[in-house]
Amino acid sequence: MQIAIIGNGISGITAARYLRKDSDHEITVISSETDYFFSRTALMYIYMGHMNYEHTKPFEDWFWEKNKINLLNRHVEEVDFDHKNLRFSNGETFAYDKLILATGSSPNKFGWPGQDLRRVQGLYSYQDLEALQSYSDEIETAVIVGGGLIGIELAEMLKSKGKEVIFLVREASFWNMVLPKEESEMINQHILEHHIDLRLETEIAEILDDGQGNVKGVKLKDESIIDCQFVGLTVGVHPNISFLKDTKLATEKGILVNEFLETNIPDVYALGDCVQHQNPPPGRRPLEQIWYTGKIMGETIAKTILGDKTTYQPGVFYNSAKFLDIEYQTYGAVPATPEEGTEDFYWQSPVEHKLVRIHFKKDTKAVTGVNTFGIRMRQGIWQNWIEKETSVEEVLINLGKANFDPEFFKKHEQDIIEAYNEQYGASLKLKNKKTGLMAIFQ
Repeated sequence: MQIAIIGNGISGITAARYLRKDSDHEITVISSETDYFFSRTALMYIYMGHMNYEHTKPFEDWFWEKNKINLLNRHVEEVDFDHKNLRFSNGETFAYDKLILATGSSPNKFGWPGQDLRRVQGLYSYQDLEALQSYSDEIETAVIVGGGLIGIELAEMLKSKGKEVIFLVREASFWNMVLPKEESEMINQHILEHHIDLRLETEIAEILDDGQGNVKGVKLKDESIIDCQFVGLTVGVHPNISFLKDTKLATEKGILVNEFLETNIPDVYALGDCVQHQNPPPGRRPLEQIWYTGKIMGETIAKTILGDKTTYQPGVFYNSAKFLDIEYQTYGAVPATPEEGTEDFYWQSPVEHKLVRIHFKKDTKAVTGVNTFGIRMRQGIWQNWIEKETSVEEVLINLGKANFDPEFFKKHEQDIIEAYNEQYGASLKLKNKKTGLMAIFQ
């Protein structure tokens, strides 16, 4: 049986690896981006000089041939679902028995005049990195449009090369559709402290052409003009499914799948960023473009294709990122504004950019999520607390067990529990003051 996988990101590659572990089927991964799987989140470190491309590949090049996973560098232009055939841009065709669509995402564009000029781009693909590297020396001033995680990464990258960076955010505060007020305002301040010109409630109207196809500036909605040599478009992504839109495959924003990641066409599956869940798992969104969910989907689809029909179960939500030098982790559900019947306990260091917010139910005090900035916490422990609906007070007295910072880092559990006692009139005490490496062995 020939299993074709379009896309060599985390979703497609995980599917290929798990299919190979338990079968001898022919497996072919098709991608026109790179010859080999690489860590997309490491693109910024290549540009900043911290890593080479070779360092971002989780597997040596010989791994694929040894494990009999065929890698084909081709661009798929058309899928003939009736005859189970792929047509490549060079005119070649490829027959499959089962097809996995793992085509990822594409950066959003909103029809701005000039959005296709040279030196206007997002930062999603390896080709985006190559383009940025090719004209990096031409950039003195860069304008970043959009206040998400890719935006802050791109701002850091350009600042590391000595560029002036102007960061335009449409909202009243950075990423405030995701972060609660205090977290968002702390990141606003941190961005400014890094000499990045953050301009809130600011939108572009047009990207200006120098007459030779290059960007020379942006015009804002208030008619003012910013001169620049680069515009980073980081206003989110959308499923990369344009070549599938006028086919028999059911799509809306993404490729529609059921709980088994099956599409409406037999022997065709979809996973990763290109997917839209028809019936999302409880508490999850129809589109979730996150690295770890793509990995889980890859494992899930391998089981189903090999005869063990398996429901997609992503478990407790989690994500992590860096806002310049502030590490951020979130586990479970922490909405920007507490929902009815829920409450937040929030602590922020008075002298450092460190913050912890615990979201919980008012009636039972069961924790439902946590945000942590500048303090690393263990995913496994928080996942267990959330799954077992542990009370916020039980969590607080055991908070040291979750601390993942190195042994000699400053600990803040005592400050956090004292803040809770003051806010709620409680008298909690840390049950276990051993943290860091000591806690690992308990």
